[in-house]
Amino acid sequence: MSETPESPESPDVEPPENESPANPNQPRPVTPGSQASFGTYGGRPVSFVRRGTRLQGRRQAAWETHSDRWAVDVPRHVANTSVHPDYTFDAEAEFGRTGPLIVEVGSGLGDAICHAAEENPETDFLAVEVYTPGLANTMIKINSRGLTNVRVVEANAPEVLATMLPPGSVSELWIFFPDPWHKSRHHKRRLIQPEFAELAARAIKPGGLWRIATDWSNYAVHVRDVLAGSAAFENLHTGERSGPESPLTHVWQSGVESLVGGAPVKEGRAPVSTEHTGPNEGIDETGGWAPRFEGRIRTSFENKAHEAGRLIFDLCYRRL
Repeated sequence: MSETPESPESPDVEPPENESPANPNQPRPVTPGSQASFGTYGGRPVSFVRRGTRLQGRRQAAWETHSDRWAVDVPRHVANTSVHPDYTFDAEAEFGRTGPLIVEVGSGLGDAICHAAEENPETDFLAVEVYTPGLANTMIKINSRGLTNVRVVEANAPEVLATMLPPGSVSELWIFFPDPWHKSRHHKRRLIQPEFAELAARAIKPGGLWRIATDWSNYAVHVRDVLAGSAAFENLHTGERSGPESPLTHVWQSGVESLVGGAPVKEGRAPVSTEHTGPNEGIDETGGWAPRFEGRIRTSFENKAHEAGRLIFDLCYRRL
C-alpha cells in the first residue's frame, strides 16, 4: 500500500495553519509549488497521515549506514517532507548515466520498485514516500540485492512532481494502491485529483505512461473520471473490459465490498465500504480498465486484497 490508511476513529481535522515558530503571528511566505501552496497548511489537505516515523533496530541501522548513498538529500522548505522549490533532481548525475526514469509515488516497503529495478537494470527508479520506516526497508532491499539503480526520497509527492523533477523527465509514473480515503468527507484527501494530474503531466514526458492500481471500486471510478477530464492523458484501454467483463460490474453484482477483510460485517456495524462503491449501475458500460501490469510484483498488501475477495483495478494512461 502506498500510503498510511485512515483509521475509523480519525477525526476530519485539517492540518494546522502555516505559522513560523519564531513568530506565530507572522506566517511564512508560501512559495508557488511548495508543500504549503499545495494545501498542507490550511487550504487543500494532504492525502496522507504521516504516522510512525521512528526507526528502530535494523531499520535505524540501515538508515544510518545507507541513507547517504541511496536517499536523495533534498533541501526542505516549510516541513520535513517538503521540497524547496529551487531544488531540481539531476538523474544523470545521481545515477551516473542517462536512462529512462520510473518514479513510484507511495513506494511503501519497496517491494514493487526493488523487484522492478532488479528485473530492469537499464532503467533508473525513484521511490517517493513519506513513511520513514518504509524507506529504511527499501534501502535494506537495495543493499541486500546489490541494486545501483534505485534512489529513495522522503518527500511530499505533489512537490516532487511540481518542482523537484525537471519537466518531461519521467518515463513512467506508478501509483499502486493509494490510500482510498473511504469516507465521503475525506474524498478531498485522495491523492489523484485534477490538480495532481496537472503536476503529473508536467513531469511525464510525451509518450510516457502513468500506471495506477487500486483494490477499491469507488477510487477506481474516481481516477477514471479525473483522467477522463484531463486533456494531457489518453486511456490506453478505452472501452476495454466493459459490460459483463468489467471488474466494476463484478463488484456491483457480488457485493464483495460490503465485507471487511473478507469477513461478514459485525452486527450493528456499518461496512467500511458503505456508500463507497459508487452508484450501483448493474453493468459498467464504460470500461477502460487495463490488464494487470505484469511488471508489478504481487506484494503482501495486494495478496490481502485478494484474500478478502476484492478485485484489483488497473488503469494505464499515456502522456499526450
